[in-house]
Amino acid sequence: ATFIWHYGAYDHATKSDCIIILGAGVKGTSPSPVFEERIRHGINLYQAGFAPKLLFTGGVGEGQKHSEGSVGRWVATQQAVSEGDILIEERSRTTQQNLSEAWSMMQRHGLKSAIIVSDPLHMTRAMMMAGRLDIDAVASPTPTTRYRSIKTKLGFLAREIYFFHHYVITG
Repeated sequence: ATFIWHYGAYDHATKSDCIIILGAGVKGTSPSPVFEERIRHGINLYQAGFAPKLLFTGGVGEGQKHSEGSVGRWVATQQAVSEGDILIEERSRTTQQNLSEAWSMMQRHGLKSAIIVSDPLHMTRAMMMAGRLDIDAVASPTPTTRYRSIKTKLGFLAREIYFFHHYVITG
């Protein structure tokens, strides 16, 4: 728990070929509050010149009509990000799938390095998965999060502890 908590407290962003924004749900044509924070942070990194490409991940969730990837792209274009600088994948439904699909897309587009954007408490597991896929990546957790109260943070931490150990055991 301490490792997960502290790992997500530091931003390791460095110049890279792309910024991978992990999906986090949509409601209609709008990103969930959690996904909105991830999108905002990814766009800020892009605008600061950390990478020339944004790569949004995430397929169509249960009961939804739009993919997380397409909603991410739409939000980015509304923030003056050129469509030519945006890549999306729309097949994934889990973090593992997000990263696997992102890696395939990186290979197709000749991208060698990435900044991975997610919530602070999600970064440890996401980076472990990226490492197992041989993605040359650094972590950049969102500086703001929808998990603000200690109660919501502890609930998210408990969930991440479970999924972290589940991934370590089962791959």
